[in-house]
Amino acid sequence: MKYKLEMDFKIKGSKIVPFVSDWLDSETALACGEELEKTGKAMNISYTDEMNSSWSLKELRKLTAEIEEEPHDITVYFDGGFDKNVNEAGLGVVIYYKQGKKNYRLRANELIKEMDTNNEAEYAALYFALNQLQELGVHHLPCEIKGDSQVVLKQLEGEWPCFEENLNRWLDRIEEKIGELGIEPKYTSLSRKQNKEADKLATQALEGTMINSKLEI
Repeated sequence: MKYKLEMDFKIKGSKIVPFVSDWLDSETALACGEELEKTGKAMNISYTDEMNSSWSLKELRKLTAEIEEEPHDITVYFDGGFDKNVNEAGLGVVIYYKQGKKNYRLRANELIKEMDTNNEAEYAALYFALNQLQELGVHHLPCEIKGDSQVVLKQLEGEWPCFEENLNRWLDRIEEKIGELGIEPKYTSLSRKQNKEADKLATQALEGTMINSKLEI
């Protein structure tokens, strides 16, 4: 989660000057606020996060301590592979996150039968990723979601229409899950090469190699 620091700064002559920072990570935002408070010249220090919630310095101090023990700074990579000969999909997901001042990478895949198209496989992969977030306990946080399917990402952003009834059902399921988790997704389109970790996991699922691992990095 990133924060903007807002304050009123007292300069010579009792003039008050308002300041707003750029987006800062929680540790930097908190350290800046605490240092400014020590000067005795910074007043009305407050913060606004990426989900438009407001916090006082005291509240952010408490919040940072609580969040540190939960998964945060989430980046999700997803990919779906499709074998039209058997109508099966391989789903691949890689999740990077922080918890307890450590960095982790979660890798998981799954094989799904009775799929119709590659686009459906991509939707299924994203839904699988959201379920992985739920199992991690992620909730009410911004999450960066990256994939190489422009169809899925543009339709979720509402930029492209979706006319297929089956894919609309996947859209509904994904949006419902996002609402259930209370996350704020930021979608980023990648090239297939940039998404090679998730792509490999999807291929491995189609080949029968199942993976579910968490590693400190």
